[in-house]
Amino acid sequence: AVVSTQSTGECVTHELLQAYPVQQDATGQPVAQFKFTVLIVPNGNIRINGGLFDPTLCKSEHSVEDKDIIELLAQSANRKTAGKKKRKKAKTAAEEANTN
Repeated sequence: AVVSTQSTGECVTHELLQAYPVQQDATGQPVAQFKFTVLIVPNGNIRINGGLFDPTLCKSEHSVEDKDIIELLAQSANRKTAGKKKRKKAKTAAEEANTN
């Protein structure tokens, strides 16, 4: 087995690691950022790294109020899930139309 003894600086130089600077808003307060890698494959998108984001652990003084944007954010990025939800919504609408 080959043992590597590269320093963090060498890894950044050879693009094995990527440094992420601390993000700040206009007042100098740190800003949270969540990054992950997604594979875009024919069967759908696959998130291959990054921790699980738990929004209940973060409190914000801001919120999204536009209904269109809220609906967009609620949609799944997974094509299969999005298709199932779309079909279910259409089926529910059709059943509702038949009962009226």
